[in-house]
Amino acid sequence: MRKPDIRAIDPVLALVLLTRLPLPRLSAQTFERQSAAVWAFALAGCAAALPACLLAVLALHLGQPAPITAGLVLAVQILLTGAMHEDGLADTADGLWGGFDPARRLEIMKDSQIGTYGVLALILALGLRWTAVTALLDSTGPWSLLALAALSRAMMPFLMHVLPNARQTGLSHGVGRPALFPVVLGLVVALGIAAVPLDLPVLLAICLAMIATTAAVGIIARAKIGGQTGDILGATQQLCEISALLVLLVL
Repeated sequence: MRKPDIRAIDPVLALVLLTRLPLPRLSAQTFERQSAAVWAFALAGCAAALPACLLAVLALHLGQPAPITAGLVLAVQILLTGAMHEDGLADTADGLWGGFDPARRLEIMKDSQIGTYGVLALILALGLRWTAVTALLDSTGPWSLLALAALSRAMMPFLMHVLPNARQTGLSHGVGRPALFPVVLGLVVALGIAAVPLDLPVLLAICLAMIATTAAVGIIARAKIGGQTGDILGATQQLCEISALLVLLVL
């Protein structure tokens, strides 16, 4: 039986791919194992969410109102990720609904200019996240955000595994199509992280919401462009986080 290819450098590689944190320069040989390192995407999500949670605790302790604190939480995460997931959501909205055939949709998604669909998607997504995080801070505190950051990133490798690349260039194509083991391991890691701040019934409900969201994005992407891209993965992360926030508030 082939031994699973898991290495200590994988979390660092995941951080390089998904964040803008100052990290040591990695060798070209290390980047060749990008698809094997997707199990650590959940850890990269936590690395972006943990400073935001700590800032939220400090801001609330100093008397800042929840809406201001929620804005700071989102700002920190956006800065640490370079807004790559938000950019993916905007490009996905523009491409999937702005083009009339797969080639044109992919062309629009690659365009650096943002269109009406992308602007509206960002406004709605950021508004929902801001409102939901505000309510969350008022009720349970910030630590459940770590769970959502980990779980939403773990959905991305799953989509990479089940869908082919829609184009032969770009970030997702460069990472490669991961095998099943690192995808499953990433889900296990995310579940382990999420089990700390969340009760089991809540965790199960959030997982169901994220699975349904990921499946919906995957079905639409397959129908409209024939597969997934880095933009589709970014949109998946954002939509999974929003759906989980809404479920968390209900429960």
